[in-house]
Amino acid sequence: MVAVGGLARHAGGTLGRIGNLQARLARNSAEVAAAQEVRFRVFYDELGAKRQFVHALEQRDADRFDAICDHLLVLDTTIPGPEHRQIVGTYRLLRQESALAAGGFYSDEEYELESLMARHPDRRFLELGRSCVLPEYRSKRTVELLWQGIWAYCRIHGIDVMTGCASFHGTVPAAHAEALSLLAHNFRAEPEWDVRAVASRYRPMDLMPAEAVDVRRALAAMPPLIKGYLRIGARFGDGCVVDADFGTTDVFVILSTDWIANRYINYYGAEAERFAA
Repeated sequence: MVAVGGLARHAGGTLGRIGNLQARLARNSAEVAAAQEVRFRVFYDELGAKRQFVHALEQRDADRFDAICDHLLVLDTTIPGPEHRQIVGTYRLLRQESALAAGGFYSDEEYELESLMARHPDRRFLELGRSCVLPEYRSKRTVELLWQGIWAYCRIHGIDVMTGCASFHGTVPAAHAEALSLLAHNFRAEPEWDVRAVASRYRPMDLMPAEAVDVRRALAAMPPLIKGYLRIGARFGDGCVVDADFGTTDVFVILSTDWIANRYINYYGAEAERFAA
């Protein structure tokens, strides 16, 4: 067994299961490479991220953080062939101790995450990133399984706070004015938890006055991942960032486990506790 991201003891263990879908961590380099191929299909082929030569050559989305992360996988066990060809979704998980040993988090390029951790030295942080699911598997069931797996992972590692960037498609924040404004006016983190975009990349999110925002319309315009974060109690940082390479407008998510509503703890937690044991 190859230990990916330093999680040898749970690398092959199931972290969630719904029907024919299974959630677990990647357990070898072939599975990490297959997850990178799924990311390529979504980010580059489907969503039009800017390709570097190595991306076009290898047909994989990869960077230096992959080697220090754990890779949460969703597998469809009914797909014939080797297990690494059953991967239909993935989430990249970067624990605080691994990030600090390697020089920082991926989000540091866009947001002042270090200042947040400095204000909460007694909390253990986890960065969530590179979330993607193949189109035919984008269902409520798959999202629920991903969260079941993440919650089991958090229980195993004693995680207190989840953070990371979530994205709107496109590089023009004004195209998402109503949704961004709703996040800015209604779902900003409290001062002790607030995180600001780095000064050189900061773009305002409050593009419309609060009274002009139609909440129902703004929510309908949000990507499913961001709506999912909202449902379980997440808050958002100050400012959005345009990522020209990925063709996205990014916002920063902060989710303390203390904020997750009991109904979600009960919903995800019962199964997650079983898989975390």
